Amino acid sequence: MELTSKQRAQLRGIANSLDTIVQIGKDGISGNLVKQANDALEAREIIKCKVLENSMLTAREACAELAKLTRSEEVQVIGTKFVLYRQHYDKSRRKIELVKDRAKKKTL
Repeated sequence: MELTSKQRAQLRGIANSLDTIVQIGKDGISGNLVKQANDALEAREIIKCKVLENSMLTAREACAELAKLTRSEEVQVIGTKFVLYRQHYDKSRRKIELVKDRAKKKTL
């Protein structure tokens, strides 16, 4: 699922008040870290992560790799922090309702 700019803006607003859940250190992105991120995404749909100073990865690199490994969407990268989002497949368990993108009408 590709996020629209309005949906990204909505998710950035939600993530603004979140605490950092996942921290990436000198070990980089390990299997345990991916499991921790998957569990957090399953429970919350949106998580904020931080790359520590002793990490060999930049925040952008870590965000791209963790998003790929957890099958989630990159929402935002600022400084050493980034936000990931993965929508629940079960509609009854969804906590975040994304805004709908209206279809643009073509004029002749």
